[in-house]
Amino acid sequence: MKEKEKLIQGLSDAGCGAEIAAAIGELYEKGSYPEMLHQMKKQRCMLMDQMHECQRRVDRIDFLIRNQEKLVK
Repeated sequence: MKEKEKLIQGLSDAGCGAEIAAAIGELYEKGSYPEMLHQMKKQRCMLMDQMHECQRRVDRIDFLIRNQEKLVK
């Protein structure tokens, strides 16, 4: 497997959409490494934002569970 294909597969495995992964792969192929890294860091930030939102949801459900457990006891 070529390096570009490995990069695109890795980005896809990390949750990047096919279009974005392909665009980053093109930047790699063109040798536009600073822009490629910039785009990868943007994707990382988006994933971190999603993770934090999921954590907030887990925190909310934990709060609701604790409140309901207090009522049951």
